[in-house]
Amino acid sequence: MRHRKTNSSTFGLKYGPRKALFRSLVYSLVEKERIKTTLPRAKSLRSLVEKAVTLGSKGTLHSRRILLKKYPNKKVVSKIVDDLSKRFKTRPGGYTRIIKLGNRKGDQAKKALIEFVDFQFVPKPTKEDKDKYKASKEYRKLRRMQTKKKEEKKKTLRKIRTQSFRKNLKI
Repeated sequence: MRHRKTNSSTFGLKYGPRKALFRSLVYSLVEKERIKTTLPRAKSLRSLVEKAVTLGSKGTLHSRRILLKKYPNKKVVSKIVDDLSKRFKTRPGGYTRIIKLGNRKGDQAKKALIEFVDFQFVPKPTKEDKDKYKASKEYRKLRRMQTKKKEEKKKTLRKIRTQSFRKNLKI
């Protein structure tokens, strides 16, 4: 009998949803190079990403096609083959690291941060840096352009609404 046995490898999901979950986690990790998730997911994700980077390090057309079959996202596959595999060319493995973050407030699930080993943290700009940037001419120009675009969008939406309203009333 199966009394209270939990299989963490399936995460309580069937094959399709589990595959989709890990696909999206791989996409996020490759694009952002650092993500927060639960500890069991991070541990399972590690092997998938490391296998993908190892396969991408071959750099052949065949390896690229295999990666496209597993992860059908051209941006992600090109980043794995062109960028990540070159960064880790001399490294024999161990491309990711998992940092434990403690428990989540709501359900006490263990959280972790998974990132590539050579990830460089860029801190957010301070308030002084933002103030200097806001005072610049480029910032003001950019803001003016953004407000003009927003106004144009509003006008086009109004036109579309009035046209559809008139069609519905048959005026």
